[in-house]
Amino acid sequence: MDVTTRHIKYQADCDPSFPAAIKSIPGCEKLDSCIQCGTCSGVCPMSIYMDMTPRRVMNLVRYGFKKEVMASNTIWLCSSCYACTVECPREIKVTDIMYALKQMAIREKAYPRRFRMVVLANEFYKMVRARGRVNEIHLVTRLNLLTNPLEMLKMARLGIELIRRGRFSLRPDAVKDPQRIREIMEYQGNGNGRKEVATK
Repeated sequence: MDVTTRHIKYQADCDPSFPAAIKSIPGCEKLDSCIQCGTCSGVCPMSIYMDMTPRRVMNLVRYGFKKEVMASNTIWLCSSCYACTVECPREIKVTDIMYALKQMAIREKAYPRRFRMVVLANEFYKMVRARGRVNEIHLVTRLNLLTNPLEMLKMARLGIELIRRGRFSLRPDAVKDPQRIREIMEYQGNGNGRKEVATK
């Protein structure tokens, strides 16, 4: 016999500032025009692995259920394929909203400790900020050391083979002027255009 569990959400559980915070981010303004048609969920290749569909996430964000959205794995499983954004009949930038939610979760540390997706995003950011480029072997090594060091033993054979075939480089690359990359990143981090970037 199937048992259905209903969870009742109360308005008191909502954070009224949450939808406004998301809608204030460039690209996320059209959230309120969502008609809950489910097209985003239907075209999402990752929705079968998500604990809640993108359609449901959009609705929870609109009504301020921040805690539920931040606890969901949906925002982390978004593969950024933009199928939802392309197919949305109301031209809502669902992928951009997912990015905004990820950034908010990272800023507020609202994710499970040692969560691989967040560690990967942070290490990727640090590497690009420092050198302007990512070195895959250093990134994978840092990721595994910070999340699950035993994973390195499983991947060692694959890593050695990739190095042997020239697919992984042990020498870190860098752009000529990493300071320019840092300026661009600061420009983006300060609200898309509020700070001028020095041009040469």
